[in-house]
Amino acid sequence: QVQLVESGGGLVQAGGSLRLSCAASGRTFSSNVMAWFRQAPGKEREFVAVINWNGGVTNYADSVKGRFTVSRDNAKNEMYLQMNSLKPEDTAVYYCAARPLGRTTIETSTTQYHYWGQGTQVTVSS
Repeated sequence: QVQLVESGGGLVQAGGSLRLSCAASGRTFSSNVMAWFRQAPGKEREFVAVINWNGGVTNYADSVKGRFTVSRDNAKNEMYLQMNSLKPEDTAVYYCAARPLGRTTIETSTTQYHYWGQGTQVTVSS
């Protein structure tokens, strides 16, 4: 069982930066594939970034490549999303998610993730 809590969201001007954190509880965190998703008003939840259990493999949505960086610190049970060069279209609620234990492939579909946080709002003003 994994419980997830996001933090770090807020209001930022276009071109600015934010760092999101996802704190996990549960002894299996270090073995779980973790990901960030986001959902803008009126839109479906979409994939942003994913990281494997030891941080050695990552993948990003095309819309954030080169601007966002996902990382994790298993000793602290935390995952991060560094967001640079933010754009108004990045405005959304950002969610962290974890795959079930034993599912080791990195996936981009929401259906592959069993555990979800409550989300944190990111608003980018133009």
